[in-house]
Amino acid sequence: MTINVSLTEGRYDRQSLITWWDQDLLQSARVLLVGAGALGNEIGKNLALVGFGHVTIVDMDTIEHTNLARCAMFRDGDEGKMKAEVLAGRLKEINPDIHTSFVNNPVETLGEAVIDEFDLIIAGLDSRIARAWVNQACRHFGKAWVDGAIEGIRGVARVFGPDGACYECTLGEVDRKIMAQRKSCALLATEEILAGKVPTNATTASIIAGVQVQELIKLRHALDDIPVQFGRGLMFIGETLDTYIVTYDEDESCAAHSRLPDRVDAGYADSRSIRDLINLYAPNCDSVMVLHDVVRTSSCTNCGTPKVRQNKMLDSFGAGALICEKCETPMSLEVVTSWTVDDDLCEEPLSKLGLSEFDVIGLRAGRGLLPLVVRSEGK
Repeated sequence: MTINVSLTEGRYDRQSLITWWDQDLLQSARVLLVGAGALGNEIGKNLALVGFGHVTIVDMDTIEHTNLARCAMFRDGDEGKMKAEVLAGRLKEINPDIHTSFVNNPVETLGEAVIDEFDLIIAGLDSRIARAWVNQACRHFGKAWVDGAIEGIRGVARVFGPDGACYECTLGEVDRKIMAQRKSCALLATEEILAGKVPTNATTASIIAGVQVQELIKLRHALDDIPVQFGRGLMFIGETLDTYIVTYDEDESCAAHSRLPDRVDAGYADSRSIRDLINLYAPNCDSVMVLHDVVRTSSCTNCGTPKVRQNKMLDSFGAGALICEKCETPMSLEVVTSWTVDDDLCEEPLSKLGLSEFDVIGLRAGRGLLPLVVRSEGK
């Protein structure tokens, strides 16, 4: 009698030896990775190696020559290509079992309801604005997310839950002032963001991303005896190899802490107006709110160019679109996030407002709120 014994081990055999490990949980997970730079490369590498089954990568930037020293997945010849697209392809090379997709746009242009399409959210960002957007979207939809940041040879990995302290709770006055500029002038063109380069290196990115993905694995398993570090951050000091835990205090008055009630999917926007949505879903509503900044008017206080009526979401303007053509300075903006049902904004076609692919429009009646997920074809 011949007994055939297979000596072939599966790809995930070693990690599956961890007593609580459930590979099927990882395989079925839908992960949103925001950021495809130094941290995003390391995060993506780890997601692929451990076998997260579905990874969508969002990043608006192209690969520069300097990225090659900090981004493990980029190669000579990749310069000029989109980071998200290249990273998605490289993760498939690491692990053909996983499914990857990519979005070559800022995450803010997707619409907050996109968060509800994913089980897990993890970010490697260098922008306060993008972090605040991810943070608020996750709070609105009751999702936890894992954040990471690096500077020099220092870094932090932290988890923000659906309750408790959030990213905005950690911000100081300087951070808030910088973010508030968005409300008054068009200082967030791509060129302005890229001008504020941060010193980073590959080793620190590897350390912080490893901790981030470790917390994501714990978050997916949701085990009582292996707690996720909600509202806490691991601080890494590379100069001395010191690490310590920071526990963030919750700001009970934080504006980002609101939770959206049950949503209604209103389908595709096509040529409908907000008035059409009011008549169909909430005839008694008294006001409208959106989760984006809507530019009512733009004007130039430098050269006196008169106000121009815009009625369009700020995130839908391309880089440089809100710069004065005469004197090339940022325009002054009148921005709103809510208005009454008598406002002429209610008559604008939704397509003209510059909706994102998964946008949310809230119809208020007194203290009640009906959030509508209004889809577009995307940008």
